[in-house]
Amino acid sequence: MYNKIPLIIAANLLFLCCTSQEKKQSYTLDSPKGENSITFNLDGNSPKYAVNHGETKVILPSEMGFVFKDGDSLQHNLEIIDVEESSEDETWQQVWGEKHEIRNHYNQLTVHLKENAEKQRKLDIEFRAFDDGIAFRYVFPEQGIKDSIFIMDELTTFNLADDGKAWWIPAYDEQRYENLFTDSKVSTLDTVHTPLTIESESGLAISFHEANLIDFASTTLAHTNGTTLKTDLVPWADGVKVRTTKSFTTPWRTLQIASKPTDLITSYLILNLNEPNAIADTSWIKTFKYLGIWWGMHIGKFSFWEGEKQGATTKNARQYVDYSNKLGIDHLLIEGWNKGWTPSWYENAMHQFSFTKDADDFDLKEVTDYAAENGVEIVGYHETGSNLENYLSQIDSAFALYKERGIHTVKIGHVGSKLNMKEWHHGQYGVNYFRYVVKKAAEYGLEVYFHEPIKDTGERRTYPNMMAREGARGQEYNAWSDGNPPSHTAILPFTRLLAGPMDFTPAVFDVEVKQGYPGRRVHSTTAKQLALMVVLYSPLQMLADLPENYVDKPAFQFLTDVPTDWEDTKVLNGEIGKYITTVRKDIASEDWYLGSITNEESRNLEITLDFLDEGATYEAQIYADAPGTGQENNPTAVAINKKKVNAGDSLTLKLGESGGAAIRFKKQ
Repeated sequence: MYNKIPLIIAANLLFLCCTSQEKKQSYTLDSPKGENSITFNLDGNSPKYAVNHGETKVILPSEMGFVFKDGDSLQHNLEIIDVEESSEDETWQQVWGEKHEIRNHYNQLTVHLKENAEKQRKLDIEFRAFDDGIAFRYVFPEQGIKDSIFIMDELTTFNLADDGKAWWIPAYDEQRYENLFTDSKVSTLDTVHTPLTIESESGLAISFHEANLIDFASTTLAHTNGTTLKTDLVPWADGVKVRTTKSFTTPWRTLQIASKPTDLITSYLILNLNEPNAIADTSWIKTFKYLGIWWGMHIGKFSFWEGEKQGATTKNARQYVDYSNKLGIDHLLIEGWNKGWTPSWYENAMHQFSFTKDADDFDLKEVTDYAAENGVEIVGYHETGSNLENYLSQIDSAFALYKERGIHTVKIGHVGSKLNMKEWHHGQYGVNYFRYVVKKAAEYGLEVYFHEPIKDTGERRTYPNMMAREGARGQEYNAWSDGNPPSHTAILPFTRLLAGPMDFTPAVFDVEVKQGYPGRRVHSTTAKQLALMVVLYSPLQMLADLPENYVDKPAFQFLTDVPTDWEDTKVLNGEIGKYITTVRKDIASEDWYLGSITNEESRNLEITLDFLDEGATYEAQIYADAPGTGQENNPTAVAINKKKVNAGDSLTLKLGESGGAAIRFKKQ
């Protein structure tokens, strides 16, 4: 009898413990070092989450869930049926990139939910807490649903605790991502693209984006009220946001968090949320610099189409190969080589290109043979005109032709306000198209870079043949419009480039564009153009100017030397839209390279060299704005000098108006 009493007490305690656990409605997940935390709770049987950075509130309790067809929502009447916690700490290597070894360290909380209502549907929410931010995604598991699933809305909100200055571009514009950035209060936004970078009134720098975007609509952010933003999935033409069957997994909703904006640039959270490399043999994937029959077309020296000013002729191509050989640049892009180029190709009219037939006065075989004889590889170009029906019907034959002709890289353009004149570039249709092309290209051993693309969400980790993208206003706007203001390139590293590499096409030496359209110019000094090779990362860096403008120019030596693949990256200083100084270490040597740029204001920046190896001596090869140089005053003048430095030294960089400095630190 007495022996039963402790057993009864123990049983009662166990019952109370289990009952308490069953009633628990809130869970908090901390990042490994406790920098960030996510709290999940059921509020009236509806899921909500909140985010803190230390003691600072970043996201106040915010809604989650979905709306399906006919107003059917998955947001209320939910209960927690299970919770799992896990962690990961691994270091992986990029095939190429701005940093070779990346640490992936996070804690994870998975909440399994189920409806109390009639349908009793299940929904899992996976949360990951990193020390540089947080992420979460929804997993709708297979559960016997036979009908198609139509997602009409995602209810995820971001209820920001503080207002702040946001740098943004509009979400639904026929120019896609090619707009200048505006800065304004979060509380005044409309609907904007991500990455959306904010300097919060709390003092934090944060950036919203998404990762591992597969078979889903990309997200934009719509301002609702106060400082609340809501996920706004890009729709199909008929208004449906996402079409799927049986199950779905959303991209990761990401929020990078830093004490200052420069730290956002060296966050690799987006890459860490993608799947590991899926290509077994990556030996054929190379980074490089290239020239191109390109800038001449944009400044009006050549035309894209056949005729008297045709740029892509066999004669011009052979000449450009000779320039490539002379300058020591082993890749050459040729645009307009194929049939279909006419003055009306860009008019949103399902234009028909051939991707296997040569344009008049161009012989692909002769050009590729001549290039190979001279140690130069041709970079192919496909302009779809956004007529994807036409392109996909030829993609295998087009890629096979490139493989036959020894072409290993293809630039693919999608000029047009909508794909097939119907669907947004960044809707589910576009998402699936762009990933299909990357995988198809891998079958043919082709590297790809996209213009007029879907935004990057880190898929280069999984498919490292996905090299770069445009996805913002690039150099070309300086050729035929009022151009990009000096602040533009000081905004991009804190915004667009948080998503991934950009094919900006820097390195124009003739910034006054003497052979171009009257009144058009690059709003920059030549030294700034050199610095952009370091500041704006791409594994494929175009030296965009006419090749003759590089011949016998001493500053070209920096373009010869600067690598396209890096061991490490550090950002020494910077303010969004004002200035930035970035250093990167060459993966193939002990050398470091520096790029520093400023907006329309001249400034002196003091930098310490403590990133260099302690005890070592380096030769600093400095390319900077000549004294008195600015974008409107002798902008092409570059002062070149050398000095011995070590890790204990500092340098003063004197940047002219829209100027820059580029330095190679060559280890002795």
